[in-house]
Amino acid sequence: MNGYKHFVPLTVAFFSTLLFTNAASADYDKTIEDALKFGDGGAVKFDANYRWENVDQDAGTKKTANANTIRTRIGLLSPKFHGFQGFAEYEGTHALQADYNDGARNNKPAFSNIADPAQNELNQLWISYSNFDTVIKGGRQRIKFDDDRFIGNVGWRQLETTFDAVLVTNTSLKNLTVNAGYIGNVETFLSTTENIDAPILNVNYKLGDYGNVVGYGYWLDYREPETAAKSNQTFGLRLNGAPPKFYDHYSLLYTAEWSIQQDYGHRVSAYEANRYNVMGGFNAYFLTFQGAMEQLNGNGNGQFNTPLGTNHAFQGWADLFLTTPKDGIRDVFATVSAKVWDDSLTVATIYHDISDDTGNLHYGDEWNVQAVKKFGKHYSVLAKYATYSADSFGTDTQRIWLQGNVNF
Repeated sequence: MNGYKHFVPLTVAFFSTLLFTNAASADYDKTIEDALKFGDGGAVKFDANYRWENVDQDAGTKKTANANTIRTRIGLLSPKFHGFQGFAEYEGTHALQADYNDGARNNKPAFSNIADPAQNELNQLWISYSNFDTVIKGGRQRIKFDDDRFIGNVGWRQLETTFDAVLVTNTSLKNLTVNAGYIGNVETFLSTTENIDAPILNVNYKLGDYGNVVGYGYWLDYREPETAAKSNQTFGLRLNGAPPKFYDHYSLLYTAEWSIQQDYGHRVSAYEANRYNVMGGFNAYFLTFQGAMEQLNGNGNGQFNTPLGTNHAFQGWADLFLTTPKDGIRDVFATVSAKVWDDSLTVATIYHDISDDTGNLHYGDEWNVQAVKKFGKHYSVLAKYATYSADSFGTDTQRIWLQGNVNF
């Protein structure tokens, strides 16, 4: 395969540099950290992320895609001054090999999709004020709530999603965190801008050592005709927790969540759809086991969607279900993960059985495998694999990733 001609030397060179840098980092990391800090809370931020991604779909569907990309972020966080602080951050992706369709800009529809356009942009530019247990932040910023299902930064892609927004966070009452804000524009991971009027509210109450209960409301009104169909209003309740360990080495995990979504704003057609999300699991020594089900309902008028969510994290990493099919979706899945090597290496395997929201129409199933190795605080490498076997939805798809990251 032609893509491997470029992949092998680039990957060997990058990962060798990363490991060599880590070997020397024990002596130099603290020096670098100190050099990047200044004043009261000021700092220079740096992040470099190399990734090789390969996508292979059924023969005759699309050409096999290969992307060798490097993403760089450089930011400047100002010192605190009478409660004020500001941040500015550049973000850019350079494609060393671009045999892929980025879905937005490079006009290569013959290739499978890899949503990492080669672009440079202003990623964040905000100013905040902190006082009386309240933080007010205005400008282009990263926003992440709960598990990123409804509001997230799509952090897996090379370019992330950020928001032109005002966000107020208050922690005046014990165990209670209130986030209230307004989003005016979405700067997407495809380096495009979507105009939106979106009040958002997320209220999180900590139940001692037993988890959190969250209530939320998101009112998303997309102003442009080409995106108006994504407008919706969503309300929900979430209970999520991990009670204290018992017998020293065991603990339980649980999630129970319900959401309801309706038409809103500029959307023309009326609809109503529910979402159910349940998970039970346990930790035993270095192992974690989870069984879960997420269901997003659909009908003839509309289906439950999360246009501002980090959707790559749900319904399998092969990205066949970034938007909900018209008949809804039921994802029954199981996860086994392990932390070894002084917790520096995490390995996880996930199996998804995916159908419509009734369970009668089987879409397909998917296996996901991932290994992440950290080298201290600032360096990591990742290998990740997804394979989707289609039954009545989509096409057989395989994705492979190798990645290295340096972050200060």
